[in-house]
Amino acid sequence: MEDRPVSEWPPPDLDLGKPTIARAYDALLGGKDNFPADRALADYAIANIPGLRESASENRKVLVRGVRYLAGEAGVDQFIDLGSGLPTVQNTHEVAQAVNPAARVVYVDIDPMVLVHGRALLAENENTKVLTGDVREPAAILGAPELARFIDFDRPIALMLVGMLHYLAPEISHGVVAAYRDALVPGSHLFMTSLVDTGLPAQQELARITRENLEEGYARTPEEIEAHVGPGFELVEPGVVFTALWRPDEPVDPAALTPGEQLGMAAIAKKVSSAG
Repeated sequence: MEDRPVSEWPPPDLDLGKPTIARAYDALLGGKDNFPADRALADYAIANIPGLRESASENRKVLVRGVRYLAGEAGVDQFIDLGSGLPTVQNTHEVAQAVNPAARVVYVDIDPMVLVHGRALLAENENTKVLTGDVREPAAILGAPELARFIDFDRPIALMLVGMLHYLAPEISHGVVAAYRDALVPGSHLFMTSLVDTGLPAQQELARITRENLEEGYARTPEEIEAHVGPGFELVEPGVVFTALWRPDEPVDPAALTPGEQLGMAAIAKKVSSAG
């Protein structure tokens, strides 16, 4: 894991001609922290996937609702946001600290732009940190001294894989998520959203486009998503559902979901024991 000084920006190895997950997602959300390659990928995906921009927005909305629940009703005051992406409106720390000003948040992302923009945004926020790291290397992230100094692993933590699970290849995803789960004490929570496969062609098409342009991208069935919850955890109601149906602020008719509202699912699970 690297804690790169801002003075080293731009990194000499930054390839502006190759899209990244964080910047392409930023482009989907209409952000400005992206490059032509990222916008080209976003435009291509939007043209081929009905409701994709809406789906990205729904993923952001469920992040807000999930963090609000975790910081409020669940009473969690420590957050690790893995694969956090670039800062945008209603970030994890803003939502959590609006509920509990003492809440601590660590953002982790492999894109060096996240570190630079995050540091600039959080210069005056002593309860929030940004680290550069690869989510696929849990030992390196969990063993990072800067994380250990900031997060107390003897107390409950909200571990977030929001919009990240579908970038973990099937052959490694269970081991990666299990490593993070095992580091959590009872009372902690796991918050996941993922591209889902319920049989709609657009779901697998989005996975294909993502895989071909960002190296990884996998649509999982609801059962496959739930399998990552693991032993010792209990799903919080309403379980694994389309993102628009996870504790919506206003009533949503499940029978009237748009194509964009059927691209992803969300789930939060609480660790109730150290079993497994």
